[in-house]
Amino acid sequence: MLANQPQWVDSVFKKLNRREKIAQMFFVRAHTNLGQKYIDSVGLVIKKEQLGGVIFFQGGPVRQARATNAYQKVSHVPLIVANDGEWGLGMRLDSTISYPYQMTLGAIQNKDLIYRMGQEVAKDFKRLGMQMNLAPDADINNNPKNPVINYRSFGENKFNVATKTAAYMMGMQDGGLLTTLKHFPGHGDTDVDSHYDLPQLTFSAARLDSLEMYPFKELIKQGAAGVMIAHMNIPSLDNTPNLPSTLSKPIVTGILKQRLGFKGLVISDAMDMKGVVKFFKDGEADVMGIVAGNDILELSENSDRAVKLVRRAIRQGRISIADIDASVRKILTAKYWAGLANRDTVVTQGIIAGVNRSSSNALVQELANASVTMLRGKDYIKNMVPIRRTAIISIGVPTVTRFQKEISKGFYNSVYYVLDKDATATQISNVAREIGAFDQIIVGIHDSRSRPGNNIPLNAGVKNFIKELSTKNTVFSLFANPYNLSALPGLENSKGLVVAYQKEDYMQVSAAAVINNRLVPKGKLPVSILPNYKFGDGM
Repeated sequence: MLANQPQWVDSVFKKLNRREKIAQMFFVRAHTNLGQKYIDSVGLVIKKEQLGGVIFFQGGPVRQARATNAYQKVSHVPLIVANDGEWGLGMRLDSTISYPYQMTLGAIQNKDLIYRMGQEVAKDFKRLGMQMNLAPDADINNNPKNPVINYRSFGENKFNVATKTAAYMMGMQDGGLLTTLKHFPGHGDTDVDSHYDLPQLTFSAARLDSLEMYPFKELIKQGAAGVMIAHMNIPSLDNTPNLPSTLSKPIVTGILKQRLGFKGLVISDAMDMKGVVKFFKDGEADVMGIVAGNDILELSENSDRAVKLVRRAIRQGRISIADIDASVRKILTAKYWAGLANRDTVVTQGIIAGVNRSSSNALVQELANASVTMLRGKDYIKNMVPIRRTAIISIGVPTVTRFQKEISKGFYNSVYYVLDKDATATQISNVAREIGAFDQIIVGIHDSRSRPGNNIPLNAGVKNFIKELSTKNTVFSLFANPYNLSALPGLENSKGLVVAYQKEDYMQVSAAAVINNRLVPKGKLPVSILPNYKFGDGM
C-alpha cells in the first residue's frame, strides 16, 4: 500500500530540515473533554514542534472536528489525525456509534458483515477528519485471565482471529483509512496490563512464531498499512533484561521488518505507559524506540525533549540519518495515500447526524443478531408456550431492561422481576418465593460495567440464586463476556443458555428474538470456557 512514493512526498521531504524530519515521527495526545485551555495547549505544542500527528482520546465529535481544524491550520505538513477506535468512534467519543466488541464479532460466522463494519468505521473517521484507526486488535486471547486484551480480541483460535481481523482491516482500508494491527508480536497470553507494568512472555520463539504471530504474518501478506508494537519483555526473542519489545531492534527490525518483510508503518504502543518508561527514563525510551526501528512513536512523555535526544543520538552515531529519512518518507507516503496532499477543512455542521447514520445502526443490529450463541436448550426453547405464566428476571441491574420488554412480546402472560448486583438476602428470597408459582422462567444476567471484563460484579447471594434457578425450568441469557460462565456454576445444567457477550440494548434485542423463536442463532463460541464449553460450540 505504501510502496510507491509520489511527487508530493518528494517535494515535502526536501523542504524538511533534520529537526522537522524527526518531529514527523512523533504523535501527540489530545482530548476534547478537558476544556478549551487543554485543547489550546496541545495546539501550541503542535505549532511549536511541528509534529507528525495527533491522537484524539475522550471527547465529542463537534469539539474534535473544531480542534482538528485548528491543529491542521498551524501545521506546515498536514497531520495524521488518529483515534483508538477498536469498536468505532464510540470507544472514545460521546454522541457516536459503538459497534460490538471484537469478542462478540468473533462469534459471527459471516465475515462480510465485519468487512461492512470496517467500511462504516472508515466513513465515520473520515467525516471527523481522521486518517488512521489504531485498530484492529490481532491478539489471540488464549489466556482467559488476560486483564487488558480479553473482550478486545476476536478469540482464542488463530485462524478465526486472522480471518476476522482481515475482514475488519480490509473494510477500513478499502474505505480509505490507515489501520494498525496490534499488539505485535501478540499480547493475548499475558496476565499483566502493560499500562501499569511490563508483562513478560516466557514462551519459546517457535511457539510465538506459530501461534501469537500467525495473524500478523497472514495480514502483512494481505497488505496491512500499519503494525503497533506491544510493550512486553520476551526473553526468547531478545534476552536484554527488562527490555520492552517496543525498544528491541531484534524484534522490531529483525523479526517484523526483515523476517516478515513488513514495509508499512511501524508504530509504538503509547510511550507514556509504565510498561515502557519504568526501566528507561528521561527520554531514553524514545531514542531506543527509534533505534529499534519504529517509524512513529505515539504519546512520548515529552516530544520536545525526545527530538533533541534523537538529534544527539544521530550525532553520536547511535541512529543513522538514512533510517530517519526512510521512516519520514514512509510517513509522508501514508499521508499522501490518506488524501492529506489536498488540504481540507472538516465541516462541523451536521456532524452528529453524519456519524449516526441509520445504515450504521442497522448494521449494529445485524452484527448482534449474527453473534448470539445458543449453548443449551434448542428444543426446550422451541417448545416453550407463550401463554404459560412466565417470570422474566433481570439480574445485575437496578431497573427493568430492554431484554425483559422484548421477551414479553412473545410471552403474553409474564411478570418482570429485577435483582441488582448487590441484592440483599430479603430481596432475593422475596423474588424466589413469588416465582414459585410460575411455569417457566427467563433470566437475563447483566454485566453493568462500562467494559465487560471477567469477575462479573454479583454478590454471593445473587450468584447462589442463579445456581438455584438453574435447577428449575429456566432459560438464561448472559450479557457479559463468555469467560464469566466459569464463575456462574449451575448454568451448564440449565434448560437453556444463550450467550449475548455484552450489555448493550442491541444484544438484548437479539437474545430476546432467539428466545422468542424469531431469530435462528448462528453464533459460535470464540473462546473455550473449560471444562464445559469449547471454542466453536453453538447450536
